[in-house]
Amino acid sequence: MAKWGEGDPRWIVEERPDATNVNNWHWTEKNADQWSKRRINELFTGLQIPFPELKAHVVIDEIEKCEGEARANNRKAKLIFFYEWEIILVWKVTWDESKDTQDGPEIKGKITIPNLSEEHTDLKDVDIEVSVTSSGAADKSRKVKDFLRKDGGARIIREALQKYVDSLKSEYSQGLILPKAADEGAATTKPKTAPPTTTSPSVKPGVPNGQKMAENAQALKNMGLSCPVTVDTIQMEQRFKCTGQEIYNTLTQKEMLQIFTGSQVKLGEAKKGEAFELLDGNIQGQFLELQPFSKIVQKWRLKSWPQAHYSLVTIEIEQGTEETTLTLTQKNVPSKEVEVTRQGWERYYWDAIKRSFGFGAMLL
Repeated sequence: MAKWGEGDPRWIVEERPDATNVNNWHWTEKNADQWSKRRINELFTGLQIPFPELKAHVVIDEIEKCEGEARANNRKAKLIFFYEWEIILVWKVTWDESKDTQDGPEIKGKITIPNLSEEHTDLKDVDIEVSVTSSGAADKSRKVKDFLRKDGGARIIREALQKYVDSLKSEYSQGLILPKAADEGAATTKPKTAPPTTTSPSVKPGVPNGQKMAENAQALKNMGLSCPVTVDTIQMEQRFKCTGQEIYNTLTQKEMLQIFTGSQVKLGEAKKGEAFELLDGNIQGQFLELQPFSKIVQKWRLKSWPQAHYSLVTIEIEQGTEETTLTLTQKNVPSKEVEVTRQGWERYYWDAIKRSFGFGAMLL
């Protein structure tokens, strides 16, 4: 473990109670669902959109629907925001006070924003659907509808959406990347020396640590991999409401990987020897064996692990009559990274897959 001023700062244990995740270097996440609903309500309820051509204003009366989710993530000191919302606004026309318009016809309708998400780098690409719910005044109703859908009204709506996105990033970036000890004036104090590394407990009862480590090292050596640190094994089982082919494709096809990770994926064709990178390069690996719809073997590492150290991931897929069972065995995980790695699989693979594709299984 490095001292201040020495080595890679990701391995520094600071003098702080949350030092197990220094500077939130590992995966951290904040839920912004309720805050987002309040903020969207503040931005749209009562919003007035002037329509000079008809000497009127379009007023947002209420928010009929606001459903979705928002998450703020820190991955290796990089902030990433995920959000997806479906919004329905109820509007009406109020006529400006003049003898020509004060007795204008009643015009009401709805604005539907079917998908506001982080995929829209330019909010001009966000769809805005407008409908009129009142009857009569067909010519004026058509003008209002066109104004809200593609003219100045659409611009004001998108400006409000941009305010939401900007405030989400401003509000939820606080605290995700924690200040370093040097920023807190702690660099001048004598750091604590990390406790001596102890041999991790054996995963399999009755197998001596030395024997287990020798077996792991030999297995890595046979594949041309290195084993410079104390390691452990992770075993997990997940059940999905889908076919074996569907979960296999989810883990091997670039397009599906990008959907559930929410980020760019570096991968050509999934085949033996093909390298890949996920989550902006924070996960790196290579396919070692592929048995369509039943088995995937990879060498796999987190970018934060010791240089050139890879684990061996074996994923076995068994399709049943009502659900598909996935069994993961990951050997040679650095002992100090076992819990973080396990949580990463749960949150950024299994939970994300179920949420993205509806593969959630109900276990009895």
